[in-house]
This record gives sequence, structure tokens and C-alpha cells, in this order.
Amino acid sequence: MPAKYHIHVRRVPPRYPAMARTSVLDWGEGCLRCTKCVKQVCPVEAYKKRDFDTRQFIDTIEEICRDCFRCVQGCPRELVFKAMNPQYQQLGDEYWTPDIITITWYQADSGKIPVSGAGYGGPFCGPGFDSIWTDMSEIVRPTRDGIHGREYISTAIDLGRKPMFLAFDDKGKMMLSPMPQVEVPLPVLLTEPSLGPDRARLRQMLAQAARHLDTLAIIPREDVNQDLETYISHLAPLFAPGALDLNDPLLPRLRGAELQDHPGVLAEMEILRQRYPDLLVFIQVPADDQVVNRVAELTAAGAGVIHLAGSEQCRGQGSCQDMYLKELIRRCHLRLVEDRLRDTVTLLVSGGIALAEHVAKAILCGADGVITDIPLLLSLECRLCRQCVEGNHCPVDLDQLPVPRGAQRMVNLMGAWNNQLLEILGAMGMREVRRLRGEVGRAMFLEDLEKEIFAPLFAGREGEMLKREPT
Repeated sequence: MPAKYHIHVRRVPPRYPAMARTSVLDWGEGCLRCTKCVKQVCPVEAYKKRDFDTRQFIDTIEEICRDCFRCVQGCPRELVFKAMNPQYQQLGDEYWTPDIITITWYQADSGKIPVSGAGYGGPFCGPGFDSIWTDMSEIVRPTRDGIHGREYISTAIDLGRKPMFLAFDDKGKMMLSPMPQVEVPLPVLLTEPSLGPDRARLRQMLAQAARHLDTLAIIPREDVNQDLETYISHLAPLFAPGALDLNDPLLPRLRGAELQDHPGVLAEMEILRQRYPDLLVFIQVPADDQVVNRVAELTAAGAGVIHLAGSEQCRGQGSCQDMYLKELIRRCHLRLVEDRLRDTVTLLVSGGIALAEHVAKAILCGADGVITDIPLLLSLECRLCRQCVEGNHCPVDLDQLPVPRGAQRMVNLMGAWNNQLLEILGAMGMREVRRLRGEVGRAMFLEDLEKEIFAPLFAGREGEMLKREPT
């Protein structure tokens, strides 16, 4: 049995105070001047320690307060109350919500799983991955209780083409040469986000984090320079259509390389395999209306790793931009199962993988692993204001962040994700993440429940709604 995979996290405190969900508001008018003010008995002494941050123009009490509401409930004139922080509500966008951003900040700070002592007060379900509920029936078994259990749970996956069968000659030697494979101990690969103020610095952080995690970072070939020389074995350069140079001196030193899909991509793949037999070739396919047929075609032609690329909002691209990525993953997976080719290829997905639960749910839908991007940028305290896209100054000075500090925050985030994945696998009674792939029987989908259970309950014999009898 291989050694237990462990990500070494260490606390990296934020450079800027995190934006609190709520703000403390208190007023002096109407005060009774009572002998025991609620501000003086604060259990964390928030009112004594409060200050004003001149960099962000916010009151630091929001960072100190632990939302016990003692001051709110104890003031006899109700002069202290908490309200939603408008700056918090403006973070991110419709998909990358303030909750996702602040959860990512916490995990990058500490490397720990976020826990809410006040319980979950959000909606029961939502769109995309939030419409999937996983089976946690084995959570009562302490030996499989995730990171606290005594049984080994593997999160490793294999990248590369797998043979359908083995053939030997009369001398017992294999007749087919094995295809190159790479095992990564975490079903998450890293890639460069589409935004950021200092791209060169960000790539160094990605490469350093990939080496620490023993995974691969996908970076455009033209951006792989001397600064990334020491991380070559953990890089998978991305080649645009027509940009592949077979005499590239970098190719013999790589474990993997990615090609963007185009009409001649299969020819390029075969030439690469002949010249560099140990090189693992990825093919990036956009998640559009042709993706299912294209994935099946590439797999039948011998592709080893296919990267299904969605949008940043966890949806498809082009005419499929209104379809959630989970549905496209399921369609590709089922098509490969129908063609009896599913076990031969590695299917990776990217686009909108925002939380650790998305990793497990993407694999459950049929992927082998995921590729993440935006969360790595958020781990650096990015506010996702997108001012860098417009050429404006970054409000949190990401262009001045030291590379080792940024890389460690990325590692902390992946450490928290890995622990959450272990908890999910343990609660589902699984000892390796490979078994989770395509196990839709271990989950409930909102669409299926509405169609199979709720629709018959509210439909009459002739398809009309049932009328309740008066009570």
C-alpha cells in the first residue's frame, strides 16, 4: 500500500482584513448611561480592540466580532444592531458569490475545513452542482470517518490511456507497448486563471504549489520561461493550434503536454507519441454542443486524457452556455460507457469548480478529476473585482505578493479541499476516489426527484393537478 498522502499546511495570515458578512452599528443618541454597558462585557473585547483600517476604509470590529449577538440583545435601548455589510454583498458576481469567496479565503489562511457553528441557513438546493445530494449513509462508521479514521482512503487518480485487454506472444511477452501514465495523489490539477495583475508572478506560484502537491499545472507554452525551469516536471504546457514545434527542447523533459482541439489534433498527438513515447498528451475540448460526439471520437482514436473545458460559471460554452457542466459531464460519461470505452480514457473537467464539494460531485457525475483556476486566485485574497482586466491597480496589491507566500496559500486551499474529499469518501464508505466515478446511484439529483417522485404526486389520472379534499 502506498504511503498515506498528506498535504502540509501552515497558517498564512491575511495581509488585509477579510470582509465580514455583517457590520456592527451602534449609536450614541438615546443612551441611558447605564452602569454596565454591553460593549464592556463583549467576550472577545471587540469594542476595545476595534480600529480603523485606512487601506480599506473599514472598521476592524467586523474582523474581531464573532457574531454572538450579546451586545445586540443586551442593550436596553436597542442601540446596537448588526446589518448586512454592503461591501460584502458587492464581492464577486452571481456565480462567484461572497460566501464562496470568503470560504476560500478562510481555507487559504488556515488550511482547515470551514465549520459554521450557527448551522446552515441557506437554501436547500440550487442550480448546477447544488442540485445534487450525496449519500452519507456510512458516516456512522468511525473507522471510515475521513481524516479522523483508521482506514487508508486513497485520493489518487491515474492520468493516461489504459488498454482494453492484454495480449502476449508465444514467449510470454506483451505484444502491445503500454501507454504512458502519470499518477497524481490528488484528483485536482491546477491551471492559470483568466485574470490577475502580475501573470508571471502568478505562474511561479502555480508551479511551486503544483510541485508541493505533486500534481500538474497547465500553463501556456509561450509563458514557460527560465523562472519556471525548476518546476518543469510538474508543468503541462498548453499548445495552441498550430503552435506545436516538434523540436521544442522542452518536450523531452515533460511528463505531460496539452493540445487545444482542432481538426489536426489527432495527427499531432500521434507524432508526439512516436517521437516522445513517455510524454502524456492531453487534448482540451470546449464544452459546446459537439462535445459529446467529439469526446467519443477522440477516445475511439486513442486519446489518453481529454480535458472538458467549461465556462467560469460552471456551464458549457457557445450554444451550451445555458447548460450546467454537470449535465455535460454525465452525457460524455454515458456516451463512453455506451461505446464501451470509458475505462480507456481519463476525463478531466474545468470551469467553475469553486468548492471542494464540486470536486466530489464532478467525479460522481463521471469525471476522473478536475482542473481548478479561479479559486487559486481567490486564495491570494483576490476580491474578484476584475479591475486588473481593465488595466487598473489591484486593490489588494497581488502584484507585490511574495511567491512563497502565495504558493503556500494555494497549498493550504488544496489541503482543505483534500480533507473535505476524505470526509465525503469516508461518509460514503469508499476507500478510494476512483470508485466514486460515475456512481450516480450514490446521489440524488433534483431533476430526477421532480420527474419521478414529485410529478406523480401532484398529477391526477388524466394529467390534471389533484384537488385537495376540504378538511
